Amino acid sequence: MSEQDTVVQVENLKAAYGGLVIFEGVSFEVKRGEVFVILGGSGCGKSTLLKHMIGLYQPVTGRVLIEQQDITTAQGKKRQQILRKIGVTYQSGALFGSMTLLENIRLPLEEYTRLPSEAMNLIARMKLRLVGLQGAENRMPSQLSGGMQKRAGIARAMALDPALMFLDEPSAGLDPITSAGLDQLILKLARNLKITFVVVTHELQSIFAIADRVIMLDRAAKGIIATGKPAELKKHSEHEVVRRFFNREAESD
Repeated sequence: MSEQDTVVQVENLKAAYGGLVIFEGVSFEVKRGEVFVILGGSGCGKSTLLKHMIGLYQPVTGRVLIEQQDITTAQGKKRQQILRKIGVTYQSGALFGSMTLLENIRLPLEEYTRLPSEAMNLIARMKLRLVGLQGAENRMPSQLSGGMQKRAGIARAMALDPALMFLDEPSAGLDPITSAGLDQLILKLARNLKITFVVVTHELQSIFAIADRVIMLDRAAKGIIATGKPAELKKHSEHEVVRRFFNREAESD
């Protein structure tokens, strides 16, 4: 794999809260244009890993490179340059309840650009159209369903045209039909706009629907226990925990 094909490099990452090690020795690469899924059981460190990848948490050891730039050590202007390359959405959508959808989508543009107000409005409307929310510009977040809030969160994360998107549990709390629609949106954006996605989820149907490749974290192992394509891991993994996860099997007594 050439450096140009690699968007994210995670090298020998160790995370801990106080003296409690969450994971260690975590290394992997994310290729340009793929939908890369981080999965595993509860408490294995999926969201913690994502927060290290976007620079919210500092690792005990190791580093994270975004397009060859180290986000774990970058400061000031250099850090802002890296952060402009990425978009992030959280489980709740994290919309500001006192603002309309249009105003929510405009926020990154107001912070990072000097575009005229009408240009910001135009871009915000375009992003809402991309996620299927055209016509909802003046609605408040409280007037939206859970699925629409998730879509609006994606639209805001796309405001600055990032090449790399991080989604934390995008299907959490959604019914199966809404969740399937969100999966299709992620695939459409990845294929049509060539956006690279890093998605944290434990939803099996979503994993099989969207993932080009996955890594599986395990709480007991404190690290990665599987890497590859979901269908191959389901059929051929030699690791019992991996097989049980992908085949939705309970632990034996």
